[in-house]
Formats: sequence, structure tokens, C-alpha cells
Amino acid sequence: MNIGINTRLLLPNKLEGIGWFTYEVVKRIIQTHPEHQFFLFFDRKFDTKFVFGKNCHPIVLHPQARHPILYKIWFNYSIPKAIKKHNIDLFFSPDGFLSLKTDIAQIPVIHDLNFEHIPEDLPSKHTKYYKQFMPQYAQIAKAILTVSNFSKEDISNTYHIPADKIHVAYNGASNAFKPISENDIEKIKTQISNGEDYFVYVGALHKRKNIARLLEAFDLFKEESKSSLKLVIVGEKLFKSPDIDLAFKKMNHQQDVIFAGRLEQELLTKTVAASKGMVYVSYFEGFGIPVLEALQSGVPVLTANKTSLPEVGGDAAIYCDPFDLDSIKNGMLELSEFEFEQEKLLKQASKFSWDKTAEEVWKVIDENLPR
Repeated sequence: MNIGINTRLLLPNKLEGIGWFTYEVVKRIIQTHPEHQFFLFFDRKFDTKFVFGKNCHPIVLHPQARHPILYKIWFNYSIPKAIKKHNIDLFFSPDGFLSLKTDIAQIPVIHDLNFEHIPEDLPSKHTKYYKQFMPQYAQIAKAILTVSNFSKEDISNTYHIPADKIHVAYNGASNAFKPISENDIEKIKTQISNGEDYFVYVGALHKRKNIARLLEAFDLFKEESKSSLKLVIVGEKLFKSPDIDLAFKKMNHQQDVIFAGRLEQELLTKTVAASKGMVYVSYFEGFGIPVLEALQSGVPVLTANKTSLPEVGGDAAIYCDPFDLDSIKNGMLELSEFEFEQEKLLKQASKFSWDKTAEEVWKVIDENLPR
């Protein structure tokens, strides 16, 4: 069979959440299914490291789809044309977007519906597109994949989709996230935080990640605890974030916040593993991969008690109300004094892996291939 895959988010050195999902899952299904041919549809020049095998055929389709108007052209003109040209039997889309101009079976991964519930957190042009077309994609899909039971219920209830049409394939985390030695911990602390213990946040500096409240709560934590702990924020801004800028300007402990920007993977994994704990208090997540990355590194986690995050943290995380500054601050106090059993954290992390994700994704694809 010929399987087409939307790989427009496979960007070298710029992989974010859905890009990582695409990379980890697509690589595995191509390498474990040599009996099929896979056509990877990019919207720009691709990196050869994304050519995962001899049965993998990368194809560049124009235009570069980075704006709602260009989404329409790419998915409703370029994709159908390529589907016809290459005799594609099924189209798999890890970012949830589908073509409204083809009759073949299509399977999207709809990670979450944040744009339906908190549309103000995204630029209006993107929100308008998602709200107009995502319900249509959900209806025309042969089957839908998502990354948590929370998202499955949300998609089913919001778009009136039968629950048995929606399948959960939990995310995984890179095997590079793992515990490190005390010697390495001290080296990283010297490099990252001038030798001090620190909390770490990893992710895009997006409004729903709740960075502004995280900064405010950290200020309260510093006042109450008199701790020398730092807060290391790893990630880049996706959109303008005046709320983050304002919260930082109002802080009394600005000198204890380190904006590390984007880190190369080796330094990133060690920065997580050397931390006192992960603070990830996002108020809306389809999954929350950084929580899993921390647990897999043997690092305790403070996360939100909302949406999908309790599914990931299980009984191995500390929880807070992400809308309550005192709750976040108290969670930080608990995290700073946390005497944890690393084995418990690693056991929770072991419930998830990209191998399991790829197996679940392939199961759904295979069930929907034409016979």
C-alpha cells in the first residue's frame, strides 16, 4: 500500500511538540513496515535525516503552509494532486489537518481542542481557521487518533463524534531523558545556575503554558521560603507574550530567573535531570510531554490538576490549581522539600514510550487501509 503522511512540521533543529510526535512515530512505522511505501509530504526543502528508509519517499509540495490561507491551498490543492499522482491509499496527518478535496481514507491526530475552549490564547487568524475546519476534519476522518483520554472525551463531546471512532495513543519521551550522576548534576548546575539548585520549566513560552502565573508564584515562593533556588525557563516564544513580560517586570526576584532559550538536546536532557524539580503548570494540555521527560529523568514534578496532566503524572507527581497563585506556590514549597523515591517516578514513566505510541498509531492505520 501507498501511505501519504503530512510531515510539514519536520523542521531540522526546530521540532516542537507535534513535530517531535511526527518524528518519533513516523520513523518507527516506516522502519517496522517495509512492506508498505510511505510518501512524506513536506512544504519546504527537507533534511535527509527525515528519510527513514528505502520505502520512504520525500516530496516537497508548495506553497509553504504557515498561514491559514496557505493551509487551504496546501491541503486542498497540493495534497489532493499528490495523492492522485502517487496513488496514495491512505493519508495520515499528525497535526490534525486534512484535505477536504479527496475521497481516500484520512486519519488525523487531533492533540487537543485548546482553540475551542480558550480561543483568546491564539492569534485570531489561527483560531478562526481551527474553529472553522477542525470540526469538518473530525467528521470526514475515517478514524481519529489523539494523545489522552481527556482529549478523546473532549473531541467526542465537542464535535459529537462517536467515542469508538477516536483512539488514544499516548505520547512518549526520548530515551535521552534519563537520570544522571551526582558529578554530572554538579557540572550542569555550575553551567546553568551558578551552582545553585533550580526548578526547571521546558516548553514554548505560550500563554496557556501559564508562565506569567509561574513567575508570580515563584516570587511568592522565594519570599516565603528564603530559598536560594533558581527558576530556569527553557524554550522560545511562539507569539507575542506581554503577560509574561509584565509578570517578569513586577518580580522582586528577577535575578533568580534564568531564561535559557532553546537548548541542544544533550544539554536539555541534562538540564532536566539535574534540576530539583520540573514545574509545569499549564492550564490546558492534550498530553504534556515535559512532565513525562522529567519523570523519566528521575526528577519530581509539580504540575496542574487539570485536563490531561493527571493521566501523565499519575500518583508520582505533585498537583496544583494552575489558576491559584497560592496553590502553585505551595506546590513549589512541597517540591523544594520533596524526598522522593526515584523508583516510583521511573515506574510511572515506564507506562509510556514512543514504541507503544507507534504501535497504537499503526494499529489504527492498518485497520483502515483499503482491503
